[in-house]
Amino acid sequence: MNENTMEKRHTYQSGIIGNCSYIAHVGMDTNISWLCWPSFEDSFVFGSMLDKQQGGRFEISSEEPIVETKQYYIKNSNVLCTEIHTASYAYRVTDFAPRFEQFGRYFKPLMLVRKIEPLYGVPSVNVRCHPTGDYGRLALKPTRGSNHILYSNDQIGERIRLTTDLPISHFFQEESWTIISENKYLVLTYDAAFESAIAGTCEDFLHKTISYWQRWIKRCSIPNIYQTEVIRSALVLKLHQYEDTGAIIAASTTSLPEYPGSGRNWDYRYCWVRDSYYVLTALTHIGQFEEMESFANYIAGITHRNPGRLQPLYGILGNSELTEHILPYLKGYQESGPVRIGNQAFEHIQNDVYGQAMIALLPLFTDQRFKIHENKNVLGWVNFILEKIEATIEEKDAGIWEFRNFANHHCYSNLFQWVGCKAALLIARQNGYQDMEDRANVLLKKAEAYIEACYDEERKVYQNALDSRNLDASTLQLIVMDYLDPKSDRARHHLEMLEKELKGENGLFYRYKHQDDFGRPKSTFLVCAFWYVEALACVGRVEEAKEILERLLTYSNHLGLFSEDVTEDNGSQWGNFPQAYSHVGLMNAVYRLAIKLDKPIFH
Repeated sequence: MNENTMEKRHTYQSGIIGNCSYIAHVGMDTNISWLCWPSFEDSFVFGSMLDKQQGGRFEISSEEPIVETKQYYIKNSNVLCTEIHTASYAYRVTDFAPRFEQFGRYFKPLMLVRKIEPLYGVPSVNVRCHPTGDYGRLALKPTRGSNHILYSNDQIGERIRLTTDLPISHFFQEESWTIISENKYLVLTYDAAFESAIAGTCEDFLHKTISYWQRWIKRCSIPNIYQTEVIRSALVLKLHQYEDTGAIIAASTTSLPEYPGSGRNWDYRYCWVRDSYYVLTALTHIGQFEEMESFANYIAGITHRNPGRLQPLYGILGNSELTEHILPYLKGYQESGPVRIGNQAFEHIQNDVYGQAMIALLPLFTDQRFKIHENKNVLGWVNFILEKIEATIEEKDAGIWEFRNFANHHCYSNLFQWVGCKAALLIARQNGYQDMEDRANVLLKKAEAYIEACYDEERKVYQNALDSRNLDASTLQLIVMDYLDPKSDRARHHLEMLEKELKGENGLFYRYKHQDDFGRPKSTFLVCAFWYVEALACVGRVEEAKEILERLLTYSNHLGLFSEDVTEDNGSQWGNFPQAYSHVGLMNAVYRLAIKLDKPIFH
């Protein structure tokens, strides 16, 4: 990107905080622009990100004009600081979600803590807190208490409490300004009172939360290259895990468009089975066993509870009904609607999910640290997955990109059927299951035949699907997953043809360029660019992979957070944000590169 395009670049001017119960977005203007309570999947309490009028607000604004703002995380933590500077004063807002060990378990309440700290001069601020309910349809009525305000609506049973050492009357006068001469605190809780000494408790929670995150990072295995980026990505990924069940969501937001006016506005507050392999690989790379085991058990539970088809995605509680609705009364991000809740993709046929589940859960059956490898039901579970592959291997499906109105035999789906069969072979040989080995070998050859049917001999490239000339970045995985020998001419030619058609500026990569349900895509998909880095490293173009990765790192926002999509013309961030999948892609690409560069991994 040059200086001219940088001036036009759109980035998300916010950071996130959370504690594995919820995620909140904090803007550089201090406003909480997005917060869903009591879980990722519930209505927003603050949603001005999608509608400035009906979304509610929770901001700490300055009486004087702002001349500079700064936003940063306390080192190696998910505690976020926002500094507001005017001509005569400055103050810092520190936002965090309490998380630390207590009584042998994690304390992770539905509580958001805001600390207002004067830096110099005499700051004068106006604090506005207007939570809303039922996706902005219902107002919450404020009721004055002695040191708190209760916001409630009996129609939906919503009760949110703001406890503070600021004057309570301040919140009932729209044009009221308060002098901040000492630290002040705001504690927002969901359906719970806060009855401790506010300043002392908030400071105690703050120090314990910072210590928790910094200890968590110290226990991570981090490569010797790009440590800052991997650490932030690991912290982002951790926040997207709903600890109660182990599920990891794609993003905490809904309906942020892939580009303005695209109509490609999806709800990503769910867990995709497809993502499980890549996510578990990233967690394995950083050595976070607890998170890996929890997520693997969530995926295993889904496969056990669903004797029929596996869906592409599930709710964080394992719920399967994710009916999609449009909320027409909300304007959408920058008035680029529609706003959707739910995701129709839960109804899709996507046959890669069985192979994805098999390879994702392979460590459960082969790693001696997992108790499940001793489970006598291993034979039944693996045969269940093989049965599903056997029943669906001849079927057309919606593919990895979830096409809504057409189906095909997609190369990527067959690839992960092939990969799933390879995993089944490993389990069968380890346990002496001859029948399973024979069955997996038959299916392996069928999957390979479908993959090879996608090969275009003339162009020396694997097409996206049977009887299609379209190319697709998902076929980079043919190299990354070792279906193609990275040293072979076939791998080299395949990569070169994908580069020729799908590679954009600075290594950005389009998923595909052909027409789909909504027209032709106009933005690149960031995780595909990280797959490209992995593929380059695999085929031995290591220095080029390193150069591309460094360029890709420039597409984060001011806090090192990555979106789902990036436009090639000016490097703007679009799509749901931050996208856990993009951060997972970065982590896996760095790990692959570290191995190729022979850089040590250390704890």
